[in-house]
Amino acid sequence: MAVLKVGVLISGRGSNLQALIDAARTPGYPATIACVISNVPDAQGLARAEKTNILTQVIDHRAFKDRQSFEQALDKKLDEYGIELVCMAGFMRLLTPWFVARWRDRLINIHPSLLPAFPGLDTHKKAITAGVTSSGCTVHFVRPEMDHGPIILQAEVPVLIGDNEQALAARVLEAEHRIYPEAVRLIADGLVNIHEEQVFVANVDALAKSKVTQ
Repeated sequence: MAVLKVGVLISGRGSNLQALIDAARTPGYPATIACVISNVPDAQGLARAEKTNILTQVIDHRAFKDRQSFEQALDKKLDEYGIELVCMAGFMRLLTPWFVARWRDRLINIHPSLLPAFPGLDTHKKAITAGVTSSGCTVHFVRPEMDHGPIILQAEVPVLIGDNEQALAARVLEAEHRIYPEAVRLIADGLVNIHEEQVFVANVDALAKSKVTQ
């Protein structure tokens, strides 16, 4: 069985990276984490990868004169590792249209809200302030506009009375750890198709619109 080679981009602690690592170690999972690349030299996620003998690389964006040269180095390294799918997992860099086009439909991200609601930062604060009764997370293909792109999977969680940002964030993070590996599995199994910027999951009746609710 062919196994999809995944590269994970991180900048911090790597909790979603850990969820992907754990899934990839499960027998029969159709993807493998071939490398982890961080733009932050002391990112905690690097240690998570090294603990399971995954190749790691630091490409510090501060060492480059501009975003384009940084992304060219990143692109070169991903090519060297033979990466077929790039997963952003807490990667705190906005990517240029050049890089996004280079990896179009092979670059995915997870965001802690039910997009298109609450793009950008401070999503949990925004959700609580808005008074919504539910929030969640979204796995989507990356497009040049921040936190936009065809949605692969979403998971909904309740916003409870008395929630603060930390409590909601913890509940959403549990859902993130569940759906990110599932989204990668669907892609690796060849079940994800994009038509007119919408995702359709083949042969999965329950996921006709690619939405998972909790």
